Amino acid sequence: MKLDAPEQGVAVVEERDRRPGALGERIAALYLQLGGCVILERNFRFEHLEIDLIVRDGPCVVFVEVKTRRSPAFGEALEAMSREKLRNIRRAARMYLLAGPPESRAREYRFDLVALDCDWASGCLRLNHIRGIG
Repeated sequence: MKLDAPEQGVAVVEERDRRPGALGERIAALYLQLGGCVILERNFRFEHLEIDLIVRDGPCVVFVEVKTRRSPAFGEALEAMSREKLRNIRRAARMYLLAGPPESRAREYRFDLVALDCDWASGCLRLNHIRGIG
């Protein structure tokens, strides 16, 4: 997938990787960058745990879970976030903060969810950004 941000401020996403998770993470990263966030890390892993995106939003370090759905057959992307997943993200975030680079140190931390519901047939995409999920 190729991401371009033309001068007009319109983002163009050219899809090459049809895996919904990878595509969703790239779209979410672009959305956050266009909103002024700085990407610190993508797909941070600790043991079997993963954080999709770690960004700096002003003075705040944000741990972002991205959920993507290609069709409503399995529910909406927002419905895919569970308490167990949030618990695992918190555990991985603690490890990142202990071992992370200096830019990971901040007084404020937040956990966000970016949910993407895609309809490939119509070409529609709905993005929901929920700040402070837990």
